[in-house]
Amino acid sequence: MAPRPQTLFNALIRRGIDLRALYRDASAQASEPGLRVVLGENAGALDQVIADLQAQVRQLGGTPARRGRFGGAARRQLIEWLLPTTPHRDLAWIARLAHSEAALVHAFEEGLQHASPEAALVLRRQLPRLQGIHLDMHSLARARRC
Repeated sequence: MAPRPQTLFNALIRRGIDLRALYRDASAQASEPGLRVVLGENAGALDQVIADLQAQVRQLGGTPARRGRFGGAARRQLIEWLLPTTPHRDLAWIARLAHSEAALVHAFEEGLQHASPEAALVLRRQLPRLQGIHLDMHSLARARRC
């Protein structure tokens, strides 16, 4: 049985809000100006995904999620504490973001498998935007390792 679209969308919104906050933290702390710009742009792209899903929930008569998952702020704080305070901090942020982005893309893909046809259409419209961010982060990770 497919989950209610509102429930599915709100779960993805919460994950997106957590990831957007992580991008903002990383952007504020990155040492390289170009990286700060890319991370800020990715946070902006997540803003669009979140806003679109929130609009869908409102259209369905529901109340869209406005906060991340329970414990999301604590996880972000833990990540900050665990990241090295060395010149390699940017690399650590990139690796963490790439991993988190992959998890969000996977959650969207899982949602597609279980969604109603109408909800799947909404998710398919958002997936290319997320995949673009995902490719950015993995390209950055590969480029930094070289």
